Amino acid sequence: MATLKILVVDDEPGIRAGVERILRNFKVDFPFMDEMYDFAVLEAETGERGIEIIESEKPDIVLLDNKLPGIQGVEVLEYVRGKKYDIVVVMITSYASLELAVKATHDGAYDFIPKPFTPQELKSSLENISKQLYLKRMTRKMKNEGKQVRFQFLSVLSHELKAPLNAVEGYLGIMKERQLGLNFDDYNEVIERSLKRLSGMRNLIMDLLDLTKIESGKANQKIEHCDLVNIARGSIDIMMPYAIQKDVEISLNAPEKLMKYVDPDEIEIIFNNLISNAIKYNKDGGTVEIDIYEDTSAKKTTLCVSDTGIGIKEEDKERLFGDFVRIKTAETKNIAGSGLGLSIVKKIVELNKGEITVGSVPDKGSVFTVILPI
Repeated sequence: MATLKILVVDDEPGIRAGVERILRNFKVDFPFMDEMYDFAVLEAETGERGIEIIESEKPDIVLLDNKLPGIQGVEVLEYVRGKKYDIVVVMITSYASLELAVKATHDGAYDFIPKPFTPQELKSSLENISKQLYLKRMTRKMKNEGKQVRFQFLSVLSHELKAPLNAVEGYLGIMKERQLGLNFDDYNEVIERSLKRLSGMRNLIMDLLDLTKIESGKANQKIEHCDLVNIARGSIDIMMPYAIQKDVEISLNAPEKLMKYVDPDEIEIIFNNLISNAIKYNKDGGTVEIDIYEDTSAKKTTLCVSDTGIGIKEEDKERLFGDFVRIKTAETKNIAGSGLGLSIVKKIVELNKGEITVGSVPDKGSVFTVILPI
C-alpha cells in the first residue's frame, strides 16, 4: 500500500480536524492499480506555514483555503506553480466565486471545492486525483525506464560491438601485413579468433532484434501445431558442437512426440537460450538434462533444463531475468554474452501466459523450469 501525503492549509481548526477524520480510514483502489492508496494528513494554519511544509515534506496533494491570515491561498498556489512541484492543489473556500475559480484553475488548481463540503464530496475529488496521480506517475516511470533501456542499449552497443570490431580489425591488420610470415596455416588461430568475435556480434544483434520486436509489441506470433520434442532436438543439434568443445554431455528425457499449438520460433528461442546457457556456464565434463512432459490433469506443459555448472547465488536470482543483466563473478568474467538471453526467454514465456523459475546451488548447478498452459 502506498501513502499519499495531503497538506490541509486552512485557518479553521475544525476544517483541518474534519479532513483528518474523513480520511483516517479512507483508501483508494482501482482495478488497474497494483496497490491501494491511503492518506497521511499534514496541517498548516497559514499560507506561510503551508509553504514551509511544502518545502520540507513535499506533499502529493494540497487542500488550500483562499482566505488566510497573511498571504492568501492563490499566492500559495502561484508559489507551487512557480516551483514546478509535482503537487496537485485543490482550492477549498467558502468564498467561492466564478472569478476565483477561473483564476485558481488558470494558476494550476486541479479542482475547486466550495465550503461546506460533505465527506463524500471530498472523497470523490480525492479518488479522481489519486487515479490521475497514479496514471501520471506510471507514465513517467515507463518513460524513464524507456530512457534507461535506450541508455543500456547504446552502452551495450558501444562496448559489446566496438571491442570485437577493434579485435577483428587488428587481426586483419596482422594478416594484411603478413606479420606471421607467408605460411597461410600460421594464420589459422587469428582467423579462428576473428570468426569467434564475429559470431558473438551476430548473436548480440539477433538478441537485440528479438528484444526490440517483443518490447515494441511487434512480435507477431505464428501459432502452429508443433512437436516440442522435435524443436528441442533441433536446438540440441545446433548446440552440440559447443557441448563437444566443453566435453558436456546432453541428454533428452521426453516422449517421442509432444504436440502443442505454439509459435515454433519462440519455443526454439527458449530452448536455444536455456541449453546454450546450460553449456556455457557448465564445468568441463559436466552434463545437461532436458526434460519435457505434459500434465493433462493440471493442464500444463513443462520444459526443464538442468546442468551441473557453476550455479547462481540466491541474491542474484532476482536480477537474472532483467535486460542487459550479466552476473559478474570470478567464474563468469571471461564468458561472453549480451545479458539479454534470459530476459527474452522470460518475455516470451509470459507472452504465452506461462512462467519461468530457477533453482540453483552454487558450484552444484542450476535448473530452469518453464511451465506453459495446455
